[in-house]
Amino acid sequence: MLFRSIKGQVNICLSHMGKCYWNWGAPMKEGVRVCVVDKHPLFRDGVILALNSQADVEIVGHGSSIEDAVRLAQERMPDVMVIDTGTLGRSMEIIEAILQQDSRIGILLLADSAEEEHVYGALKRGVRGYILKGASRAELLQAVLVLGQGQSFISPSLAAKLLMRSSTGHYVEVKASSPNLPHLTPRERQILSILVQGRSNKEIGNTLDLSEKTIKHHLTNILQKLRVRNRVEAALMMSSHMPQHQPHS
Repeated sequence: MLFRSIKGQVNICLSHMGKCYWNWGAPMKEGVRVCVVDKHPLFRDGVILALNSQADVEIVGHGSSIEDAVRLAQERMPDVMVIDTGTLGRSMEIIEAILQQDSRIGILLLADSAEEEHVYGALKRGVRGYILKGASRAELLQAVLVLGQGQSFISPSLAAKLLMRSSTGHYVEVKASSPNLPHLTPRERQILSILVQGRSNKEIGNTLDLSEKTIKHHLTNILQKLRVRNRVEAALMMSSHMPQHQPHS
C-alpha cells in the first residue's frame, strides 16, 4: 500500500485489478475525477452508482442541464465529464464551451441511438468518448478510465456500424490541416484513408506498394499519435474528417 496525504485527507493509492502500477520519476495520478450531467434523475443516479463502484473513480459533481455542464467544468475541474446527449440536444457548441474551460477534459457522450451526423459532429468538436445507453456497466467504467488517461473510447459495435455506413468504397485522402489529426505524416494519412474502407494491413500495403511490416509500424505510430486504442477507433476518427457523401435525389 502507498498512502498519500493531500489537502488534509489520507488517500490510499492501491492496485487496480490486483496489480500495482508504479510511475517512477513522475507524480502519482489520483483517481479519475468525474462529473455526470443528465436531465433524468433516475438515469443520472444509476450512472453515478455504477461509477462509484470503481475504487479509482471519484464523482466530483453532477447536474441536469447544459448550463450545469459548463459550470461544473469550471468549478470542479473534472478529468472526465459524462453527458447525456438528450440533455445536450443539438447544442453542440456547448462541447466547445466546456473544452474552452479546460481542453484536457475528456467528454464522454451517452446516446440513445447512433446518428452518424451527431457522432461525427461530436468528434470534430473534441469529444473523445461515445457509447450507447444500452452499454454494460463494465463498458461504461472502461470508457471513463480510458478517457481519464487522455485516450479515446468508442463502443466497438458502434464504431463498426458507423464505418460500414460511411465507407465509400474508394480512396479519399484527408487534408493535412484536418483538426484532431495532429502530427500525422502524409503517409500516415494515406494509410488511414484506406483503413476506413476496412482493408487489412496486407491490402493497404499492396495499395501503397509497401510491406505489411511497414504498414504495422505506421499503424503503431498512428494509434499513439491519435491516442486511440485500436484501428477501428482510428478509422472512425479519420472518417469523421472525410467528406461525407450525400445520397442522390
